[in-house]
Amino acid sequence: MTDFHNKSPIYLQLMAEIKQKILAGIMAPGEKLPSVRDLAMDEGVNPNTAQKALTQLEAEGLIYTNRTSGRFVTEDAALIRTVRQEFARNSTNDYLDRMEEIGYEEQEIPDLVVKIQKERMQQ
Repeated sequence: MTDFHNKSPIYLQLMAEIKQKILAGIMAPGEKLPSVRDLAMDEGVNPNTAQKALTQLEAEGLIYTNRTSGRFVTEDAALIRTVRQEFARNSTNDYLDRMEEIGYEEQEIPDLVVKIQKERMQQ
């Protein structure tokens, strides 16, 4: 069960969680998703919330519905790759904006990233 917060609507948080699993390959192309009811129960949300998250993911093309079999992760590897790159670019821009807001100079940021990466590898 996901630990939802109050900063954004639950359906957006659920949608982001499923999207992240698709982009990370945790949910494989062609993999069947749980039913709305099962997803809602697993995540502790209202079925309408689960439905809204899945509908949005379908609108983005990351999942599709087979009327007789349920919902599945898209098999369009190029789309997944594109969305993954877009997600990475947006996350990086957000990070750079925050670093600049707290006074890091442009040339300091790569050094900070390398330092933190080395620390993580030593753990």
